[in-house]
Amino acid sequence: MRKALTFSAIALASSMALAAPAVAFAADATPTAHSSASADATSAPVALKLSASSGKPGDSLQMSMEVPDGSTNLSISSKALNDVKMTDGRGATATIAKVADGNYGVSLTGTGPKGEKLQATAQLTVKDGKPAPTPTPTPTASTLSLSQDHGKPGDKIQVTVKTAPNEKSAFIKSDAFGGQVNLKNDGKGVWTGTAVVAKDVKTGYYGVDAFAGGKKFDTVKFSTDATGNVTPKPKPTPLDPSHHKTPKGSVNTGQAPLGWVPSDAADNG
Repeated sequence: MRKALTFSAIALASSMALAAPAVAFAADATPTAHSSASADATSAPVALKLSASSGKPGDSLQMSMEVPDGSTNLSISSKALNDVKMTDGRGATATIAKVADGNYGVSLTGTGPKGEKLQATAQLTVKDGKPAPTPTPTPTASTLSLSQDHGKPGDKIQVTVKTAPNEKSAFIKSDAFGGQVNLKNDGKGVWTGTAVVAKDVKTGYYGVDAFAGGKKFDTVKFSTDATGNVTPKPKPTPLDPSHHKTPKGSVNTGQAPLGWVPSDAADNG
């Protein structure tokens, strides 16, 4: 009896020793639920898709989301969208807002099943479909030009003034030209004329003022050279015979009387 018990104990101990490593190996080879869930959440795609990539203000837009199962706090926002409403499942609807033409971002945010942050974006182009407004024409600036910026007394200077086609009048003023010089319109806003440098002008600089519609719009400098401009002395006016005075005791011959000479006295003796 004693030998049998001893064998049985040894057999039992040996059996337990052989079974223990097998149990331990099996436990190490089985993955945990946490690591498996994390891997699934990390590899799951996150995306936002729009039913149309462009539209005009007032158009309806549908959106769909690709997020991991169990995601929460899903939200869609954009400056280009109004009335965003989340629908059952993984969708949303919105209306394109009244915004300026251009490209706008649409953002999806949320929280994953394990608390991770979810984010995705999409692009939306807004076009109102209306023609661009016609720009207001900029008023034409009036201009003045002279054929030359200097001259001598008597020189002729060609003047050109350009204004808006509907301008009613244009002229220039300058002491260099003796005052105002009127211009002629070609009907298309181009006014032309000839200014003559005044004969009595002095050497120096003069301002030439330009007017359009009665308002001065510019002043340019004009130089004059009066060197050698000497006024000739007037020639004496011939004496009118009717104004000739006859000396007393002489005959009006139109000539000066002869002077007395000594030979006259000798003859009288």
